[in-house]
Amino acid sequence: MSDLSFSPAADRNKQPILERLRDLLGNGGAALEIASGTGQHAEWFATALPGWTWQTSDADARSLPALARRVEQAGLPGLKSPVLLDVLDAPWPSQGTAFAQAFDAIYCANMLHISPWATCAALMQGAARHLRPGGVLVTYGPYFEEGTVPAPSNLAFDQSLRERDPAWGIRPLKDVEAQARDAGLRLHARHEMPANNLLLVFGH
Repeated sequence: MSDLSFSPAADRNKQPILERLRDLLGNGGAALEIASGTGQHAEWFATALPGWTWQTSDADARSLPALARRVEQAGLPGLKSPVLLDVLDAPWPSQGTAFAQAFDAIYCANMLHISPWATCAALMQGAARHLRPGGVLVTYGPYFEEGTVPAPSNLAFDQSLRERDPAWGIRPLKDVEAQARDAGLRLHARHEMPANNLLLVFGH
């Protein structure tokens, strides 16, 4: 497995996220992961939640071969080969046949702060199109909240992101909620996570 891409952060946070997903998700269903990256989360979740199928995806075509290798090596019946999916495109995915089925869950970790702000509205609108009634959009990452003093680590992280790309940065939660409302979704739950991250649950 040493030839696979590896993210130390994804390795650290996969178990705390899984523990929340166990409480949120039922015994089985179909999930779409947006911005799968290395695929570590999808593999971990598909292993621990065998009643679920996990459709992996990423907007970077260069990352798909490594992601596909992880899926193949995992050999899990519920872990699906990745598709190219840029949330700014419609329909989803960006290439091939549009998704025919609605998803019970859409999961997106650590994307909103390392992509242009327009991806937030696109994620919300796409989730509203592709979630079944009662389905949930789960996002994970750092956010700035009104009335809460930001953690120094998040302030430093936000500055470093903006230095790398002025279009990036940690998003205010109120602005993310507004984009969700515009798409017909609302914030159902907010969970504090390690390292000053939040896990958010949106739905119709």
